[in-house]
Amino acid sequence: MTTGGGVSFNLLNQDLLLLPQKAIYWQQKKTLIAADVHLGKVGHFRKAGIAVPRDMEQNDLSVLSDLIFEHKPEKIIFLGDFFHSDMNADWDWFILWRSQFPNLEIILVKGNHDIIDDSYYQNLNIQLHEHLLVGPFLMLHHPLPESNLALAEGYVFCGHIHPGIRLTGKGRQSLTLPCFAFGARQLVLPSFGQFTGRVAIRSSKADRIFAITKDKVLAID
Repeated sequence: MTTGGGVSFNLLNQDLLLLPQKAIYWQQKKTLIAADVHLGKVGHFRKAGIAVPRDMEQNDLSVLSDLIFEHKPEKIIFLGDFFHSDMNADWDWFILWRSQFPNLEIILVKGNHDIIDDSYYQNLNIQLHEHLLVGPFLMLHHPLPESNLALAEGYVFCGHIHPGIRLTGKGRQSLTLPCFAFGARQLVLPSFGQFTGRVAIRSSKADRIFAITKDKVLAID
């Protein structure tokens, strides 16, 4: 079912709203889930002398704010790579953003880019985990290989690879869109951050792929 550009999807008797903002709202848990925000990446590149628009970080935080106001989650789970690099000035924008939602529970499942000291998160009342089991879902950053999925404690939610799906038109034109990629035992979420790449993935018969346009989520047969 389509809802305001998003798509409702039932998985293991849990109601998930797949959002065009590249996040998921889990209705039973009143929880927003996003992967690979990569805050700080703009500051990291600018620090290296590479010209990047300054407002990209604020835009990602504004999208998060809009989702909070619309869906009123009690909790946000970030599936790794929340802050891209060593500490830089972009962290100040996040401190300001966090001050607007002091009662919101925030959990970070740490990824390979989450290298700043844990104390920075703890000072903002953010919980840190290497993995987290919530209901029937196991929250990770890295996808598990097929050989390990059968041993997982729950259906895996993860990020890291920034999935995309390549769509080809009749005139040989092609377009790669970010997507939610559901496998039999694992979901890979798209990267939430604007300043991230994406890769094309191959859909198998066991997969459910939902492509994301600017304002809509589309089921791909």
